Amino acid sequence: MLSSPVAAALARRNVHYGWAVVGVTFLTMLVSAGAVGAPGVLLLPLQREFGWSTADISIALAIRLLLFGLMGPFAAALINRYGVKRMVLSSLTLVSSGLLLSLAMREVWQLILLWGFVVGFGTGLTAMVLGATVATRWFSRRRGLVVGLLTASSATGQLVFMPLLSMLTEQMGWRVALALLCGLLWVAALAVLALMRDRPSDVGLAAYGEAGAAAAPPPAGSVVAAALGALRDASKTRVFWVLFATFFICGASTNGLIQTHLIPLCVDFGVPEVRAAGLLALMGVFDFVGTVASGWLSDRYDNRWLLFWYYGLRGLSLLFLPYSDFTLYGLSLFAVFYGLDWIATVPPTVRLTAERFGRERANLVFGWVFAGHQIGAACAAFGAGYARSTLDSYLPAFFIAGLLCLGAALLVPTLGRAPASAKPAPAT
Repeated sequence: MLSSPVAAALARRNVHYGWAVVGVTFLTMLVSAGAVGAPGVLLLPLQREFGWSTADISIALAIRLLLFGLMGPFAAALINRYGVKRMVLSSLTLVSSGLLLSLAMREVWQLILLWGFVVGFGTGLTAMVLGATVATRWFSRRRGLVVGLLTASSATGQLVFMPLLSMLTEQMGWRVALALLCGLLWVAALAVLALMRDRPSDVGLAAYGEAGAAAAPPPAGSVVAAALGALRDASKTRVFWVLFATFFICGASTNGLIQTHLIPLCVDFGVPEVRAAGLLALMGVFDFVGTVASGWLSDRYDNRWLLFWYYGLRGLSLLFLPYSDFTLYGLSLFAVFYGLDWIATVPPTVRLTAERFGRERANLVFGWVFAGHQIGAACAAFGAGYARSTLDSYLPAFFIAGLLCLGAALLVPTLGRAPASAKPAPAT
C-alpha cells in the first residue's frame, strides 16, 4: 500500500493527502462514467447488427439508469459499513465483468441482463455518492470545489469518451470499444488499491480545513436499516422532497435524454454519428468548466439561487435545440450553452444536503436524492425511445424536458434559508 509513504511525502510539501484521494476518485469516476455513457454510442451499432428496436434497447438502458440511482442510498450505507476502497473495487469488478461478458451476447435478454442489471448494479455500488462521501469526509473547506471537480469527472467522462468509442466502433467494431473500456477500468482499480483510504484518520489527519485528527466513528450497523432510516427521517422534511423532485428533472434532462438519445436524434436530422459524438465531447469540455465553476460558486453564494439559474438556463437550451436546424453553428451553440450547465446542479445540491442533514448522514440522504435523479433518467431514457418508436420523433421528449427544467427553476427558491448554525464557514 502506497498511501502512507505518499501521505508523508505530501505532508513534507504541505499538501493534504485528501487531494491524492480526490485524484484517485477523479480517475475512478471518469472511467466509470465512460462505461455508463457507452450505450449512447453503441445504440445504433447494436440495432444494425442484431435488429433490435430502439424501444428494446431502451429497456436495458432504463434498467441500468434506474439501478444506478436506486442503489445510491444503499451504496452510501455500504460505504459507511465496509469502507470506500472495498466498495469501489467491487464496483469496478462488476462493471468490467458485465462489459466483458456482453462481448459474446446474441439475444436482447442478454443485453438487458448484462447492461441493465449487472452494469447497473455495479455502477450503482458507488454512483454519485462516492464523490459526495469523499468531499464531506475529507474536506471542511473547499468542499464545494471538490464536489464540482468530482462531479465534472463523472459527467465529462460520459461525454469525452464518446468520440473515441464512436471512432473505434466505426473502424473496428463495438466489441473493441468495450474491450478498451474494460482495460481502463482495471487501471483505475489498481490506483484505488494502491492509494485509496477511507477517512483522514486512517493517515493520522483531520479533514482539510479542520484542526486535530478526528477519531473514526464506530462501525455502521445494518446497511438496510441505515439507508431506510435516513429516508424515513429525511422524507419528513419539505427540503428533501424539493431536492428529490428537482433532481428527478435533472436526471431526465441529462443522463436519460441527452446522454442516451442525442446521437440518434442528430442522425435523424442527417448528422453523422461521429460528428454527433464529437458534439457530446464539446459539451463535455464545457461541462468540466461549468461544473468546477459551480463548485467554486457554491462555496460562496446562495445555493438555491444557483440552482434557479442552472435549471432555467438548461430548460431554455433544450427548448432551443429543435430550432437549431441541426446545423454546425446551431449545434455548436447548443453544445456550449448546454454543456456549461450539464451537471452543474450537483455541487449546490450536495451542499444543501450537507447543510440541512449533517455530514455523517449527508451521503445517505444524497443517495436518496440521487435515486430521484436516476428515476428521472430512466423515465426519459425509455420515454424518449418509446416516442421515437411510436411517433417517429424524439422532439416531444425534448420539449417536455425543457418545460420540466423551467418548473424546477421555479421550485428551488421556495426552499427556506438554512439555520445560521447549519451554514458552512465562508471559503477562504
